[in-house]
Amino acid sequence: MPMLSDRAVSVGRFFFAVGLVGFGILQFIYGDFVPGRAPAWPSALAGRLCWAYTSGAVLVAAAATILSGKKARWAALLVGTMVLVWAFFRHLPGLAAHPDAIVITDTGKALALFGGAFAVAGSLPAKAAGFAGAFSRIINSKDAFLCLGRFCLGIFMIVGGIEHFIYADFVATLVPAWIPGAHFWTYFAGVALIAGGSGMMVPKTAYWAALLSGLMIFLWVVLLHIPRALAASEDQSRNEWTAVFEALAFSGIAFVLTRNQAELGTKVGRNED
Repeated sequence: MPMLSDRAVSVGRFFFAVGLVGFGILQFIYGDFVPGRAPAWPSALAGRLCWAYTSGAVLVAAAATILSGKKARWAALLVGTMVLVWAFFRHLPGLAAHPDAIVITDTGKALALFGGAFAVAGSLPAKAAGFAGAFSRIINSKDAFLCLGRFCLGIFMIVGGIEHFIYADFVATLVPAWIPGAHFWTYFAGVALIAGGSGMMVPKTAYWAALLSGLMIFLWVVLLHIPRALAASEDQSRNEWTAVFEALAFSGIAFVLTRNQAELGTKVGRNED
């Protein structure tokens, strides 16, 4: 189990980093912030391209840093903070004013990416040098960051699962035509999302919930998102490729969460014994 978890965490960091590279490239192509699908840059405010290109470069550099392992914790924390400030907080007014399905989903994506980036940081070695006291404990947190990631991704998955039932007819159109029983898979995926998201928050089921959720979402990347992106029209290309890298990042986040959850589940089991 520990060896499998170590491999899953490594794969998860790789998937998350590739997702960041994809986001960065899309920002250079489309000139706007992509992670968390933040609202468009305010038309009355100058600096859209400067922000898009600068933050895009930061995302690519952060991905390289995470893959290299040097200053990787800082890179993950920077990405999480960027998503929190520029995507999640910017969604909140729209969520309060008109909480439709798109706004709810985009807010959930921002929440999951924010928590997931901090979870990636929590999965990396602590770097206490140069800091002391409360700030050092916060920066070098492990369990708190991983717990944040579990709840942020878990909440998003539960909301997504519920939406599969509310908007079943629409979701069914996303199932590839060559797969029979589109509505069955729509409901099945809804149940799986709710079960996976809930399971991540329960220590005794968290390891398997995270591992199986990561596998499920990765299968969606291969079977659903990449084919849709390749077949998309020019108008839809941005959304479809964003969805590819979002799903890959979410899969990676789920894999990253397996190590701590496996340890937590073992500790709980021993305590109960």
